[in-house]
Amino acid sequence: MDETTDPNLKSFIPVSEDSHFPIQNLPYGVFQRSNDEKPRIGVAIGEYILDLSILEKEGFFNDTSLSETHVFSRSTLNDFMALGKKAWDEARHVISSVLRNDNPALRDNKELQRKCLVPQSAAKMCMPVSTIDFTDFYSSKYHASNVGAMIRGPENALYPNWLHLPVAYHGRASSIILSGENFHRPWGQILPDNEKTPIFSPTQALDFELEMGFYIGVGNELGNPIPIDKATDHIFGMVLVNDWSARDIQKWEYVPLGPFLAKSFATSISPWVVPLTALEPFKCEGVKQEPEPLPYLRLEKNWTFDIKLEVYLKTQKLTTPYKIVSSNFKYLYWNIAQQVAHHTVNGCNLQTGDLLASGTISGPTVESLGCLLEITQLGRRPLVLPNGEKRVFLHDYDSVIMTAWCQGNGYKVGFGNVTTTVLPAQLKSHPK
Repeated sequence: MDETTDPNLKSFIPVSEDSHFPIQNLPYGVFQRSNDEKPRIGVAIGEYILDLSILEKEGFFNDTSLSETHVFSRSTLNDFMALGKKAWDEARHVISSVLRNDNPALRDNKELQRKCLVPQSAAKMCMPVSTIDFTDFYSSKYHASNVGAMIRGPENALYPNWLHLPVAYHGRASSIILSGENFHRPWGQILPDNEKTPIFSPTQALDFELEMGFYIGVGNELGNPIPIDKATDHIFGMVLVNDWSARDIQKWEYVPLGPFLAKSFATSISPWVVPLTALEPFKCEGVKQEPEPLPYLRLEKNWTFDIKLEVYLKTQKLTTPYKIVSSNFKYLYWNIAQQVAHHTVNGCNLQTGDLLASGTISGPTVESLGCLLEITQLGRRPLVLPNGEKRVFLHDYDSVIMTAWCQGNGYKVGFGNVTTTVLPAQLKSHPK
């Protein structure tokens, strides 16, 4: 066990048992104070952000490979991520040591605390990573089977390739947005039921998708695949993802090449990137894979992470968020190492900052279904809210709140929330 994940560690900063950000977590983010000229990098600890750019200036990283790199004064995590696992581990050990309750370096220096500890309530979170490429997988067998059965019937629920490889599509990185950034209901072509000609309309079937994602820290050269046993060395950390979908646009456009406009209008992510090291204590056995994957996708032991996932819905009339999903990351069939290995097996070069998402995470129960398409069974079983409102798909001004955490003994290692509100469509007619 890495000493920074020791469940007995305590910070001199008070952290409640319900906080997502104890000293065992230390997720990275990019933030801006109200009077800042530019964003900088910090880690979350309790209700505070530790400003790493100040620690950097004060020489706390001088005895590491990060000395003179000035990566924590940058406006994204990319340069730090590109340094690789040795630098990530060194930085984490310095930060953990600084925050420990038995280390006086920061604990007893009130002036330094004033400079480098920022209340989260006084900071604006910024996009943590500059992302050029975004790949979205389709790695939940429960989700793929449920959707396939609804569309093609139970006997053809999974396509023949699904149990042999992690299916994915290339998404749109430019429309990744941060928690708290809202979007307008998208327009597109829709084929109404029993019609032969499509119409141009705002989507009437807007859906959320409960997902997790991970960032590539160090990529691979073109033509050099990443072996499955080295895959996690290339993964910097994980975020919570809501990959929005316009189901009616998707239904009309996806044949023969898959998702396009139905997905590219918005993908929401949480602002904090949780390092893989912080998740190590929550490794668990993965789903049994039958048939056995081809050799390049085989792990000595199939593993995943026990990450609890919840989705809440808030409407204009229902102002208290109502829980509609309780799921878990461990339900995924293909794990993150297999996703990296498959993505690069043809020689594809992943790059620093690439975001890879899991696809909708659904489990074996009604409560664990990860999107409205499944929850409502294509509208046959509307979701009924406590105030009597019904939903088949999302209405204007509905807010979707997702949260994720690993449960330790008396503490949580969490991702915070990703919260987004659906705004009305902007266009009034067909664009000229």
